[in-house]
Amino acid sequence: MEFGIPKETKPHEHRVALTPSGVEALVRAGARVWVERGAGAGAGFEDEEYEQAGARLAYSRQEVFSRAQAVVCVHGPSPQDYPLLRPGLVVMGFWALPAARPEDVEALLATGASVVGYEIIEDAHGHAPVLTSMSEIAGRLAVTIGSGLLLNEFGGKGILFSGVPGVPPANFVVIGAGALGRAAAQAALGMGASVVLLDRSVAHLRAAAQAVGHAVPTMLASPANIEKAIAFADLVLLSAAVRGERAPLLITRDMLKRMKPRAVLMDLSIDMGGCAETSRPTYFPDPVYTVDGIRHFCVPNLPSVAARSATLALTNTLLPYLLVVAERGFAEALRRTPELSAGTYIYQGKLVHGGLGRIFGKSAADLATVLG
Repeated sequence: MEFGIPKETKPHEHRVALTPSGVEALVRAGARVWVERGAGAGAGFEDEEYEQAGARLAYSRQEVFSRAQAVVCVHGPSPQDYPLLRPGLVVMGFWALPAARPEDVEALLATGASVVGYEIIEDAHGHAPVLTSMSEIAGRLAVTIGSGLLLNEFGGKGILFSGVPGVPPANFVVIGAGALGRAAAQAALGMGASVVLLDRSVAHLRAAAQAVGHAVPTMLASPANIEKAIAFADLVLLSAAVRGERAPLLITRDMLKRMKPRAVLMDLSIDMGGCAETSRPTYFPDPVYTVDGIRHFCVPNLPSVAARSATLALTNTLLPYLLVVAERGFAEALRRTPELSAGTYIYQGKLVHGGLGRIFGKSAADLATVLG
């Protein structure tokens, strides 16, 4: 099996899909791995390390795609790269296709390639191991960055996140009790902030409260409760998501009027379309914009800020699936690995993910039938 690891092209993306040790594991399993020159530099992994691990260096993005049978990315290629795709090629990455344009999905189907989305790989317990690894990093980073955005020198109101004796801490509202929201709540409580956690599911709230390990107030994420919670918030984190679907719209522009002036809204569901009507993707070094007096931070690839840690975590969760593909081939890997089957949007140009079909009004083929 021939794998390709290209350099990421998304703005300010410093991660790479696999570490040199991950490449070495694939090579030992009998695979040949092509790594584009400089692909790991942003995460602190040099070309020489990949060569020592047994990889072969490619001199261009085009070479990686043309040599590989399976391309392993952090983000799925942009529509500008679709001409590099071909029938039989497997491309794995965070695709976020439910938030894509219909014409881009049509163009992707027309390539005849197979598409695996890390965000929908799901195990027998309903957990998303690859997505969770990045969500946990994003949640911790959100607290680090969000607490900074409350300070004067970063445009904030001058609020110390933890407070001090005699001065209350910041009010931190987390909407979405998944892995990202739980990680953020836990980090914020550790810093001494006042945290409120909202979700549409009472079961999720119960599990999150137990996981956080503190007596954190929880609320059902109804429109009325969201309005009430954000009215007192200094920092709001939006982390709500429905796996395989566009992010739910939870905060309208009218609701912003209830928030404190210069409060901060961090929408980390922006890669799936965002949870606020006023959200749009932003990137470093200018990640903040203001709407109606509310500062917005909507960076879709936040784990890239900790690129080395994120690449290590990504490799840990991806490698077991890649080893099955290396040893069995992609089709047999799908038959043997239900998680990988669940993560497949498209197989050889055929839409096989029911949720994506519903979003775009297309019928989805049954993957098991297609595989034969």
